Amino acid sequence: MKVCFGAATDVGRKRKVNQDNYRVGDPSPTKGQLLVVCDGMGGHAAGEVASQLAVDTIMEHYYRSEQVDRTAILEEAFVKANRVIHTQGEGRMGTTGVAALLLHDTLLIANVGDSRAYLLRDAQLTQLSRDHSLVEEQVAAGLLTPDQARNSSYRNMITRALGHLAEVRVDLFKVDAQIGDLVLLSSDGMHGLIEDQEIAQILGQVAPKEAVKRLVKLANERGGPDNITVVVAQIEELEERGPSELVKTVAKTQTVRIAPPAKKNLVSGGLLLAAIALLTLGLWLTFWQGGGKATVPQRLPPGSASPKAVLQTTGLTVTQTFTSTTGTSSPTKLKLPPPQHLTATGTYSREIQLSKTPQTLSTSTLEPKSSPTKKPLPPPTSPTPTSSGSRPPRGLFLPPKPQPHIL
Repeated sequence: MKVCFGAATDVGRKRKVNQDNYRVGDPSPTKGQLLVVCDGMGGHAAGEVASQLAVDTIMEHYYRSEQVDRTAILEEAFVKANRVIHTQGEGRMGTTGVAALLLHDTLLIANVGDSRAYLLRDAQLTQLSRDHSLVEEQVAAGLLTPDQARNSSYRNMITRALGHLAEVRVDLFKVDAQIGDLVLLSSDGMHGLIEDQEIAQILGQVAPKEAVKRLVKLANERGGPDNITVVVAQIEELEERGPSELVKTVAKTQTVRIAPPAKKNLVSGGLLLAAIALLTLGLWLTFWQGGGKATVPQRLPPGSASPKAVLQTTGLTVTQTFTSTTGTSSPTKLKLPPPQHLTATGTYSREIQLSKTPQTLSTSTLEPKSSPTKKPLPPPTSPTPTSSGSRPPRGLFLPPKPQPHIL
């Protein structure tokens, strides 16, 4: 496989020490070319040492081994790095780690933490790695949207790191490579400030070396609150694998299939809009059929809850629970949640302000009729607010055992 690449790391505008590290390995006919990015944590010296130990250990272990199964060797390299850092730091320092192995006609990704691996193909950017972070767990549970996660005060709390515990689980991903593919590795000092569409635009406009410069510069222009590391590799040629050179994909390796860009279908789009309009109209008529409003029963004692008002729809039940904190004798209108809340499965909660009693709140819950209600992750304690433009220090969030929400 022939690859051209660009790479850079920058301390940013707010930090005094660069705790990021990266390395681009030499290409090998049988071992491919390995790219690694690590983002350290644990204080000035500790984070810098942890990320350097991780990069050195991963590279040394991977290239020194002659084992045929390169996927297993890549995983072993991460496990060994975890052991080395944990032994030296006694659990007081750690680092993220993301690696891309370009071998023959295959792209392999290994990941621990929230540093990321992306693939740009046909102008479409795909995140290959999965963040091991508190906000990602909340997004997966439906408690946060991706936009909310990007601005959350907990965005620097990670749930997995190299060196923090004696053992670590490594995520592995496999992609069939194509000529022209662009592979991007980055620390969150870059992708935490730049939107995916902006990243795709920059990668698609210029060569890898110039793309790296532009991404680092843009992150700094937006405040540079964290260290910034970017590695970009473009695949120019592929090699066919011989019978003895096949990469043995271990059972826990996930194959990522990159779908081609979707074509716009005006007919199906029109049908979808019509269906949404009919559903919205039906819900509106059903909800307002009883006099055009839902009312809170008169003379509610403070702190009590009214009987539930249930709106039946096809396959879904919407339950409105009213709670009064002041008591009232006048009817109060309740607005129906937006129609999009009725089109997805799962459980959603939101507060609605009642119009005539400012202190009265109600919650609405949407759940499938035939499926049990999932309990959300317990909300974390309120963080200390950070000033505009600053970035909270990186921390490690370890939920108590058992860990049903950890992927």
